[in-house]
Formats: sequence, structure tokens, C-alpha cells
Amino acid sequence: MPAAGRQAQIDHKMKRSLISFYNSLYLNTRLFLLLGLIIGLFITAYLLPALLPAAKVGLAVLGVLLLLDLLLLYRQRQGLLGRRSTPERFSNGDPNEVFIYLENRYPFPLRLNIIDEVPQQFQMRKLRFGLAMPQRSQRTIKYQLRPVERGEYHFGALNLYASSPIGLVSRRYTFDQDAMVPTYPSYIQMRKYQLMAISNRLTEMGVKKIRRLGHTTEFEQIKEYVRGDDYRTVNWKATARSGKLMVNQYTDERAQNVYCLVDKSRVMKMPFEGMSLLDYAINASLVLSNIALYKQDKSGLITFAERVHACVPANHKATQMNLIMEVLYNQQTRFLEADYARLYAFVKRKISHRSLLILFTNFESIEALHRQLPYLQKLSRLHLLVVIFFENTELRELIHSRPKTLEDIYIKTIGENFAFEKRQIVKELEQHGIISVLCPPEQLTVSAINKYLELKARGMI
Repeated sequence: MPAAGRQAQIDHKMKRSLISFYNSLYLNTRLFLLLGLIIGLFITAYLLPALLPAAKVGLAVLGVLLLLDLLLLYRQRQGLLGRRSTPERFSNGDPNEVFIYLENRYPFPLRLNIIDEVPQQFQMRKLRFGLAMPQRSQRTIKYQLRPVERGEYHFGALNLYASSPIGLVSRRYTFDQDAMVPTYPSYIQMRKYQLMAISNRLTEMGVKKIRRLGHTTEFEQIKEYVRGDDYRTVNWKATARSGKLMVNQYTDERAQNVYCLVDKSRVMKMPFEGMSLLDYAINASLVLSNIALYKQDKSGLITFAERVHACVPANHKATQMNLIMEVLYNQQTRFLEADYARLYAFVKRKISHRSLLILFTNFESIEALHRQLPYLQKLSRLHLLVVIFFENTELRELIHSRPKTLEDIYIKTIGENFAFEKRQIVKELEQHGIISVLCPPEQLTVSAINKYLELKARGMI
């Protein structure tokens, strides 16, 4: 290579090194304080000339310390390592743990300021950690993020600002830029309920222990008695042999179709604790579908608004939950009114066997119910229909509040009227033979599971 070319290459590398140096160098507050003190000495020296030598010595010492600080931080090419560890996907509505792993390779302790650029959906602009790291050590930082909407969450850079014991300047290290984590429906909640179901501890999650009516189901096994078991199933011979109270366990009827019907219309856009009602319905559908598969039933899914948008036929194959989760991941609230006529026509055409249909929707007035009631009646004639809709918890707080002004009395009266209409909707559905559940959003999953287990115990599906 000609000498001119080599010189140009060297100049280019030096230019890049200088740019990298300036981009990573930050001046600390300590430097400005000391520099201000020295400037104050120089100003005072005009009045007291005896302070001038002290000011000059102070400036020289500060310059030496600054050069030494730069040497300590920049003599190693990679004196500090950092890495952010996130789950492969976030669980919507749940706290998700994020880890930051740090390694100090310097032969002296560091003072770190850590700024992690979290996705803009969280609106956390001051996520900052301070940390003292001994020489040649490793540390781990853990924090939690709670997403409230599904979709892609893009992280920025992990910025580490390292200061030596002198502390005049900081060197910035940048790691893990442009990472993306998708947020799925609450699979953490799904796994939690699944583990409780496997260990027969669903009652700890608020799920009621339902006693079966009669013993028309088949015998499965003899097991040790736990609280809530029907005492009429006690097997006295097995109890005498083992010395422990033993009961007969019976299996439910299996391979029955359970469909979750999720309304995506504008009535499901209403927020509650940062999440929309649609997201609560999606999380409950995911958990309920998994419980149905655990109970040997076939789970399916239908989402609809002005038309039917997605349908997962009921099945109990091993990949069914992954298929349902992927479909739920892409569902968004529509700002149109739900067309129950199209839903009825679709169900009549696609679902031939009698099934349990669990409809997640919301009715705010009795008039809204009356518009859809004819189609709900038609669905209930073909299948076992359960309508689950939401209680307005803010209205409940308003009703129990004590009004102080005439305006407060008017507002409370209007709130009581809305709450009364919710109860009227429940009675109206029951009069037409439609099972209904009115519950707060935070209790939606437990209420849906309770109703499903109750219907199975009664042999209605």
C-alpha cells in the first residue's frame, strides 16, 4: 500500500478514536465544584494576592488529577462489561423480571450510574441505578416491568457510566442496543393456575371446590382426603387399610367442546388499572382454555366485532395452547359495534356439536342488552351459553361514598341507576334461560373458572 494510503488510513482510525473518546467522556459534578472553587480563589487573589500561589497550585493539582483519572478509565479498552437479560416474551398484566449483569475488570473499585432505556410504552424516563463495584467483581441488578398492552416492546441501550475513585469524569459504556421483546397474553397466570390444578390447590387461587351432584361419572382412583372433598365418597375399606381417610375420585365426562367467545368491539376498550377490558378477557380466555385442556376437554376460540375475526376450532392436541396464544396475541379492540347476528350465523355454520360457549363482553345499559338479546337466545338454544360481563368498580366506590353537595347527590343517584341496570341485565338474562356472571375485571379469571367447573360438576356440558 502506498505511504499516502497508509497515512490516510491511520488518520481515519485516529479520527474515529477521538470521536469515540469524546462521545464516551462525561464530566462529573465533582470536577465542576473543584473548578469553581479554584476560580473563586483566583478571583479572591485580586483582593488578597497571597492566595494566588495557592490558586495556581490547586489548578495544577486538578489538572494532574484529571489526567490521572482519564488514564485510569481509558487505559483498558474494555474495562467494564454489561448485559441485559429479559424473558423471551413478556406476560401482559404481570410483573416481568429483567436482569442486568455487570462485570468490573478494572484493578480498582468503580462507582457506576446505570441508565437502562426501557420501551416507551412504560413511560419510565428516570430508570436509574447507582452502584459501587469492588475491583474485578461481578454484580446483578434485578427490576420488574409490568406491561399493560400486547405487542412489541423495543429496548434502547444499556448505558453504564463508570467513575474511578478520583471521580472527576465518567466513561460511558453502551451495551444491548435495540432489543425487542414481544408481550403475549398472561402466560404467567396460565402457568400458575395450571400448577395449582395439577396439585389440586386451585382453592388457594379463589376457585371454589364444587361438589358433584350424584355419581354418574366413572371411578378414577382412590386418593387421600383433602378439605372440600365430599364426605359421602369416603372409602372405608381403604381407610381401614391405610390408616388415613381415603376417598373415591371420579372422572368428569371428557372431550367436550369449550369455546371462549371474545368481544372486540368498542365496549371492550374501557380501561381498568391500565389495561383494557379486552386484555382482561384475553388473559381469562387463555387460562380457561388451558384448564379445559387439563380437564380433558377440547378448547376453542372465537373473536368477533362487526364480523368474526379469528376462529380456532376446538381440539385437545398438544399444540392447541400455542395456537390459541398466537391468535390472542394479535387481537386488538375494534371501535365498531359488535354484530351478534353474524356471530350467530358463524357459530351455527361452524360448530355442529353442542358446546359450552363462554362469551366475554360488556353491557352498560339494558337497552344495549335488548339489541343483542334475540341472538343470545338463539345461541343458547343451540349450545350452553354463559355470558360474562364486567362490574364497574368505580361506580361501586361512588355509591358507597358520602355526598357533600347537591351535585354529589345527583352524581351518586346516576351511579346507582347504572349499577341497578347491571343487576337488571343479570335478571333479564336469567329469565331467558341464559347463564350470566357479573364480576369485577380483576376477578374475571377466577369467576370464569368457577363457572366452568360448576357446570361440569352439574353435568350440564
